[in-house]
Amino acid sequence: MHTYILTIVLLLFTSSSFAQRHRLAFHTEFGVFKVFLYDFTPAHRDLFLRAIETDVYKDALFNRIIENFVVQGGEHDIDIEKREAIDPEKKKPRLAPEFDARAYHKLGALGAGRDNNAAKASFLNQIYFVVGKPISDAELTALEQKKGIIYTEQQRNSYLTNGGQPRLDYDFTVFGEVYEGLEVLLDISKVKTDTADFPLKQIHFYVEEIAHAK
Repeated sequence: MHTYILTIVLLLFTSSSFAQRHRLAFHTEFGVFKVFLYDFTPAHRDLFLRAIETDVYKDALFNRIIENFVVQGGEHDIDIEKREAIDPEKKKPRLAPEFDARAYHKLGALGAGRDNNAAKASFLNQIYFVVGKPISDAELTALEQKKGIIYTEQQRNSYLTNGGQPRLDYDFTVFGEVYEGLEVLLDISKVKTDTADFPLKQIHFYVEEIAHAK
């Protein structure tokens, strides 16, 4: 099993990934997994780094878990809606999307959550990781035609070999990916949840930056 996961990580972690400067460690009771942030999605990268500096993710929760789909953490949709509903100025702060052909919803991708806003803008303090599901060649081809996407050979191989969530591409911003400890994330994705996808036991995490190459 561990050999299989290592193979997946090696397939995901391409040579271009080494150029990304910011690397993070997510600490959980299940273990540690490591992530790098994409420099080609700078607004989301910098927002997340500021959130770490201001302790937004010092004692956060993975609060929505759907096996074969995503592990979501940070501020929950329900809490965001409640907070914004009582705001006298009715502000709904969001971050404009950053779609890049190099950022896609492969296994281990880090994305920014959002609501149904037409601009596809991201919540400020909600993230998710793709744990995905198997994808067929026919499904990918249909999505390309529907969304006007042309996947590279490498991207197609990643989806077909390891799965993911390509239907989210160009609808949610992807701004990083797991490069070590993928098995930890997959273990978290299998915990028992209630009918609203809340884990039956709270899963805390905190994030720290472990590398910053200038």
